[in-house]
Amino acid sequence: GGDCSMVQDQLSGVEELHATHGAFAAILKSGQVVTWGHADYGGDSSMVQQQLSNVLHVQASFGAFAAITGDGQVVTWGDADSGGDSRAVKEQLQKVQ
Repeated sequence: GGDCSMVQDQLSGVEELHATHGAFAAILKSGQVVTWGHADYGGDSSMVQQQLSNVLHVQASFGAFAAITGDGQVVTWGDADSGGDSRAVKEQLQKVQ
């Protein structure tokens, strides 16, 4: 996760930075999230990128990230065994603060 050269131009206005075992996620002032590093550890958020707007907080586990958006949605990505797949509990993850 140490090579951010592919996203370097997107890393302006970083408010928070979070890490899994092999990836990083940066929350920008705009509320967008930029990720890089090993895809198996959450470095590739392309599958959920459209949902990652107005992000207020990101939490990292060993291999996954969870983001809370301004409308209370929880968006997860990364290794499913580390919490990166929350589809089974999506209905319970509404209006989270």
